[in-house]
Amino acid sequence: MARTSDKLHPDAALNDKTIVLVGIMGVGKTTVGRRLASLLKMPFFDADAEIELAAGMPVAEFFERYGEKEFRKGERRVMSRLLDQAPHVLATGGGAFADEMIRSLIQKKAISVWLQADLKVLIERTSRRDTRPLLKDKNPAEVLTRLLEERTPFYEQADIHIACKEGPHMRTAEKILQSLNNFVH
Repeated sequence: MARTSDKLHPDAALNDKTIVLVGIMGVGKTTVGRRLASLLKMPFFDADAEIELAAGMPVAEFFERYGEKEFRKGERRVMSRLLDQAPHVLATGGGAFADEMIRSLIQKKAISVWLQADLKVLIERTSRRDTRPLLKDKNPAEVLTRLLEERTPFYEQADIHIACKEGPHMRTAEKILQSLNNFVH
């Protein structure tokens, strides 16, 4: 019987394109992305962390000072730069794939993977930190429900759809790897 690691060995073709994880906040894009990058032996980037480096401040502070519109402009610049780099695994911010320009760049230059989770899981995960500007001083269930309604039509355009369940993030990364291997063949 084949071991799990044998079945999940990354195909060489996967290292030719950036793998972009998209989905709503709290779905686990960063954590799963790090694990996926490790499996693929590729570099990992988190778009929000890269935005923070470029802006010289946390995303929450940027939102507070300049607003969402200016944040999205900076996000476009950073995403464009990241998508021009050598192949890697990239975790996007929750709203990035809803942006037409960013979505178009991802569709041309990368393989997109939509991570989905139940609302209950998202609420529990987002309640662990208070650094999410779109949830600040608001009802998380209401905000997440609204954002899912608005963004799901965009997320559905991703190349691969992965349902994230409770449990280890490595299991989700392995599921993505299996789907990616199927996608490139």
